[in-house]
Amino acid sequence: MCVCACIMRAPLGGLRSGIMFNDITTLLLRPRVFKDAVDLFVERYRGMGIDAVAGIEARGFVFGPAIALAIGAKFIPLRKPRKLPGEVISEKYVLEYGTDCLEMRVGAIERSGERVLVIDDLVATGGTLCAAIRLLERAGADVVECACVIGLPKFKDLYKLNGKPVYVLVESRE
Repeated sequence: MCVCACIMRAPLGGLRSGIMFNDITTLLLRPRVFKDAVDLFVERYRGMGIDAVAGIEARGFVFGPAIALAIGAKFIPLRKPRKLPGEVISEKYVLEYGTDCLEMRVGAIERSGERVLVIDDLVATGGTLCAAIRLLERAGADVVECACVIGLPKFKDLYKLNGKPVYVLVESRE
């Protein structure tokens, strides 16, 4: 089974009704397919001199540590407010259904110019990824690229990634 066959689409209920949710659970339940997805990222980023992989809460935490370990980089969690201990810096951003905020520990970027890959499960409009880029760059990082398992094709021309490239494994069917 391939990575693209393991992406499920379902309506997201509650406060965000009308929004379709792309779910990676099926991919995670199939160890060989999950490994294949991680390996595709590792193959792309090995040898690129990546110092850190920054994963966006929560599904960026699923892929980020495995990629970081495989390429010999550290993992930086980018979390929702008040989840990290110690001093943090934060970046607020607007989503298609509201606002949110990402935080990162002060000192996660140890030297100016650290080469960072940002990872998440999905890119739609790019708002969350842009917030991650701004947060990391404020700390002195050089964001090399953003990587996502799923990209939404209807937003493909609207990605707002602050001039940074985005790599997508699978484009979601509409």
